[in-house]
Amino acid sequence: MAARPYWRGQIRLALVSIPVEIYSATRSGAAVAFHQIYEPTGQRIKYEKVVPGIGPVDVDKIIKGFEYEKGEYVLLDEKEIEGVKLESKKTLELTQFVDAHDIDPIYFDKPYYVVPADDLAEEAFIVLREALKRSRKIGLGQLAMRGREYVVSIKGCGRGLVMETLRYADEVHKAASYFREIGDTEPDDDLLDLAQTLIDKKSGRFDAGEFHDRYVDALKDLIERKKKGKTVSISEDDSADPRGNNVVDLMAALKKSLGSGAPAKTATTTDASKPAVKKASTAKPAAKRTAAKAPVTAPAKTTTRKRA
Repeated sequence: MAARPYWRGQIRLALVSIPVEIYSATRSGAAVAFHQIYEPTGQRIKYEKVVPGIGPVDVDKIIKGFEYEKGEYVLLDEKEIEGVKLESKKTLELTQFVDAHDIDPIYFDKPYYVVPADDLAEEAFIVLREALKRSRKIGLGQLAMRGREYVVSIKGCGRGLVMETLRYADEVHKAASYFREIGDTEPDDDLLDLAQTLIDKKSGRFDAGEFHDRYVDALKDLIERKKKGKTVSISEDDSADPRGNNVVDLMAALKKSLGSGAPAKTATTTDASKPAVKKASTAKPAAKRTAAKAPVTAPAKTTTRKRA
């Protein structure tokens, strides 16, 4: 458990208050940090806090200001900001309960672990946890942390609870403005069967440990080679159009995808996928006609609209 909780307070459900502590459930990945360097001397560039006409200033004399007009500021010190009265700074009141699938995943932001603050809070904490699990609901409320108030959700997780901050409606772009140019043509059944079979073939249980940041690994390898004075060749593959060729024989591409690597009948292939394979193989003449008639039509129209 982290040395210091991110937030201390209480969860309130009607007249029941449960003292809790909240800890961040995630941490930053192993990113490679770079500094800005003045190339002629190899020295690191530093930044100073300066005031025009005065020069560098003492950090202790810097306070926060809100610009209400150009060049005009309301000055606030930390004590005044901390003194803003808001009940949600110390109390998370659960005001609504919903099914998890009622909330679009795009609204979820960052997870936190919630634990009882002490032994006396444990009984009520467990009751809330089990009630949420049995009802298959998540609780919603608002909580003030680090300078802003969040909408948050609470749900059971193992022996504890997980709290997730949610984005406000005005923080999420409307999907329609991005998707309106996508056509509503129904896909060809044979193509859809092949795509579904490919998905079934690659299906499995999620294991976060199977993934790692390959870009960070590549950067570390580059740094090590540069340290040892090795010559580094620069690949120009990125100059190619990432969209590739617009003319695609989708049927051939899907069949090739299924044929590459392991055969279609693998341990991960489900029985439900077998009829799809059979259907695709017995309908070769129709499939060829489909590919011959319109290998370019659907992809080309969509691509043309996107470019416009």
